[in-house]
Amino acid sequence: MKQVGVVLSGCGVYDGTEIHEAVLTLLALDRAGAQAVCFAPDKTQLHVINHLSGDFLPETRNVLIESARITRGKIQPLSQADVNKLDALIVPGGFGAAKNLSNFAEEGAECSIDAELAKITQKMHKAHKPIGFMCIAPALLPRILGQQVRLTIGNDPDLGEVIDAMGGEPIVCPVDDIVVDIENKVVTTPAYMLAQSIGEAARGIDKLVARVLDLTE
Repeated sequence: MKQVGVVLSGCGVYDGTEIHEAVLTLLALDRAGAQAVCFAPDKTQLHVINHLSGDFLPETRNVLIESARITRGKIQPLSQADVNKLDALIVPGGFGAAKNLSNFAEEGAECSIDAELAKITQKMHKAHKPIGFMCIAPALLPRILGQQVRLTIGNDPDLGEVIDAMGGEPIVCPVDDIVVDIENKVVTTPAYMLAQSIGEAARGIDKLVARVLDLTE
């Protein structure tokens, strides 16, 4: 059974992982007969958002503990991710990718990446194992890999300029499709950058998971 690392960044679109994207990824992997192995950084998230009102809350939460809500407790610190035990790596989106897995939300093209995410992604890339990023998460790839990579975040021209400045090659892509950089074994999809419903998000995520699994050796 193929082992696919899934990196989460909290619980909730505005301050962590986009929950639908995470669950759709886990469902697609399970239906394909693959084993999801979930990870998240064990650190304090940037901030906490009231998802009902959009207001900031005066409290702190831990990214790993919050991510465990999505995985029913089956999750490990990202520091324990082992490239030798994984066949592929997938990172769902949500603002947590830009706030907890990086500081892209604050720094844009000058962002830095969570050291543990950078480490495992770089090791997977070096081992020629496929990588799937969705929603806003693909914006991090040029900084993580340190090279030009074809990717999509949908069709946002302003974000496209930022990714271009980072050394990426942003590709316009509809919500139900994927962009594949065959040379780098990188698969990306817009998901909720464009999706107007959970069904729309699912169509692209299903394709991403299928292609990532196809690219495993």
